[in-house]
Amino acid sequence: MGAVLRMVVPVSHCSVTTRQALVRFYIDADMLGLAKVLAAIRLDVTFPGDPGTVIKGRRRAACAIAAPATKDVGWIPIAATHEWVVIARDAAIARRPAKTEAVRTSGARLVALSSHEARETFTQLEVVMSQSRWLGQRYDEPGPYVYSLARTSSRRLI
Repeated sequence: MGAVLRMVVPVSHCSVTTRQALVRFYIDADMLGLAKVLAAIRLDVTFPGDPGTVIKGRRRAACAIAAPATKDVGWIPIAATHEWVVIARDAAIARRPAKTEAVRTSGARLVALSSHEARETFTQLEVVMSQSRWLGQRYDEPGPYVYSLARTSSRRLI
């Protein structure tokens, strides 16, 4: 049997035109494990420091928020400008006036995983997967808003 020779060509050298992906969700830096899992399989998800990628002929650009250490009041207006629905982990979101004011003034849309289920990447993934249809509907809802989200419930805070 003869050897099979495979040639790998970088995407930038292919003649195939890639279409731009529509990013709908931004995962906050406090959940980078979840962000990397979702961004590997979904083109509509980005996170701070995301270099971008191509999946199935569509290109997700690098994230406009480059540094995971960017403060909330810095990245929230950027997320609002890009019309992303933010998914963050914050059990005390209602008691963070600077963060909620940044959401209000920028018109941002934020969903906070706020239960004990939000502590580890696997349980965060379980919440997001269980609520994926509900999360998709939030993209069409105008901001500003803040929701608290758990695996089996959601509650609007703002």
